[in-house]
Amino acid sequence: MIIAVDGPAASGKGTLAEGLARHYGLPHLDTGLLYRAVGWAVRESIDAPDFEARAIAAAQALDAAHLADLAALTSGEAGIFASKVAVIGPVRAAMRDYQRDFAHQPGGAVLDGRDIGTVICPEADAKLFIMADSKVRMERRARQLEKRGLVVDRYALYHQIEERDARDMANPFGGFYKADDAHLLDTTLLGIEAALRAAIAIVDGTQAHKAGL
Repeated sequence: MIIAVDGPAASGKGTLAEGLARHYGLPHLDTGLLYRAVGWAVRESIDAPDFEARAIAAAQALDAAHLADLAALTSGEAGIFASKVAVIGPVRAAMRDYQRDFAHQPGGAVLDGRDIGTVICPEADAKLFIMADSKVRMERRARQLEKRGLVVDRYALYHQIEERDARDMANPFGGFYKADDAHLLDTTLLGIEAALRAAIAIVDGTQAHKAGL
């Protein structure tokens, strides 16, 4: 079973994808980390004339070791870098095969990102699109960072999230928008446990419907 979980930054999609993976006993891939890792690798070349070439080379050389520094890769700054490399077509192409291979491993997988249900796994057995108010998303991300001992500028973080949303929506190579057959789940007023119960109910309902039950 392949479960695709899409949505904007800090909507809760990663937490829900992890919960779904545990519930159904499936491996999980946070595909956003791939782009964050590429962006982080070329962060010092952001204004270089050969920035795109460097980003493409970094994407093609990416391996699991580049995903280890979660503190850096989950920062708001890394999200901005990710959105800059994610608009480069060859970068996305370099990531696509890896994601598809992960999804189609025996037994399936849970993948979360921004184009899983539309581009990476349009054939996914269950698709969810997670949304939440941008101010709520900012506060969630701020608390995550503060738990790591980081000092958070909420004003700056809010604008980073808004900027990330704008870049994602304008990305000609992405699939930020909800797939036609995806189920919308708004987590603005939901805690983690309630949101996960709702997500499980959606997946179970989708599977039951496909089975004709």
